[in-house]
Amino acid sequence: MELYVELFSQPCRSVFMVAKALGIPFELKNVELLEGQQYSEDFAKLSLVKKVPVMKDGNFVLTESVAILQYMVEKYCSTVADHWYPSDLQQRARVHEYLSWQHQNLRAHGSRMYQMRVFYPILMDVEVPEEKMSVAVEDLNESLYLLEEKFLQNKAFIVGDSISLADVVALAEIMQPVGSGLDVFEGRPKLTAWKERVKKAVGEKVFDEAHQKILNMGGMAQKMKNSPGLEMFKPKFKKLFI
Repeated sequence: MELYVELFSQPCRSVFMVAKALGIPFELKNVELLEGQQYSEDFAKLSLVKKVPVMKDGNFVLTESVAILQYMVEKYCSTVADHWYPSDLQQRARVHEYLSWQHQNLRAHGSRMYQMRVFYPILMDVEVPEEKMSVAVEDLNESLYLLEEKFLQNKAFIVGDSISLADVVALAEIMQPVGSGLDVFEGRPKLTAWKERVKKAVGEKVFDEAHQKILNMGGMAQKMKNSPGLEMFKPKFKKLFI
């Protein structure tokens, strides 16, 4: 199995952490998004969607992180503990509930915060307008509130007493705004305690390896400045934030 990822991306980190934590054998293929490798001819032959993660298992190619996560745990179900993707109908539905919700909520708002705090000032050489930043912070805070009060409640993990795919996806998403220098755990003891439980369950070494890139904000900023494909991102950011 080959996994094509860029660990700057939340979905890629989720796939990477799950594969590592569960001991799923794979060959890591790094795709440098800032260098435009997703637009290369070789990558286009693999996947027309021009984004990562992509999984290649023999001749079978799969895109979309949630589909990849489900494929991996079901393929290796004989060695994967049931709590990661519960066989119980209602518990599995809880995993699906979070994975269905996160796309347009925590993932979207976390990505937007990183783009506004890190990408935009470098690309446009100006800060995001304050009124737009305020709306983005409000959206992110609402998603974090729902994660705590709807999905976690008073449980150790999203589904219950044990970690599942939903927790790994959620933590990878939360770390995106953290990588922009915004400490979303400050003043949120419940969320902080949950984060530490997830880190322990996947393994701190795995967590650190997955997040080394996103937490090196200075290195990412410098890489963007030196990127030959920097100009191709400007039209998108003008459209989003001006």
